[in-house]
Amino acid sequence: MPVETTQSAPGIDPETLQDLITKFPADQSSLIPLLQQVQEQCGYIPREAVDTVANALGLFPSQVFGVITFYSQFYTEPRGRNVVRVCRGTACHVRGGKKILQLVQNELGVQDGETTPDYQFSLETVACLGACALSPVMVVNHSYYGKMNPKKIATILNQYASR
Repeated sequence: MPVETTQSAPGIDPETLQDLITKFPADQSSLIPLLQQVQEQCGYIPREAVDTVANALGLFPSQVFGVITFYSQFYTEPRGRNVVRVCRGTACHVRGGKKILQLVQNELGVQDGETTPDYQFSLETVACLGACALSPVMVVNHSYYGKMNPKKIATILNQYASR
């Protein structure tokens, strides 16, 4: 499934960013919800958005960047359209989660924390997905896939690759 071509990272159109900003009060209480909206739009928070958001909310860019880097929910690097999370919790580990992670890495051609060159997929491991009865578990975007096995991995990922 690894793709040979590299595409440019998605950014945010200045007009779209201004439209998002106008939906919030122009003060620091809007910072986190506004950053969430920017990230929802782009998949991450582009550097060029930091200065614009800071200016609109009367903050220094360093303050905005400090919030972005403090919270693990925010990303400063482009991510794939599909985020694949593989559980590395105890129940999943005992039931073969490590092998599932290896197979997903091989299928996507990336390691934990990386994004495919075509921005189709980003891969993350998480401490627990809270679905231990279904272990080993993988989540793609917001869809949970339990009792994972090697045959399921390619089938599931191929469904998302065509989107």
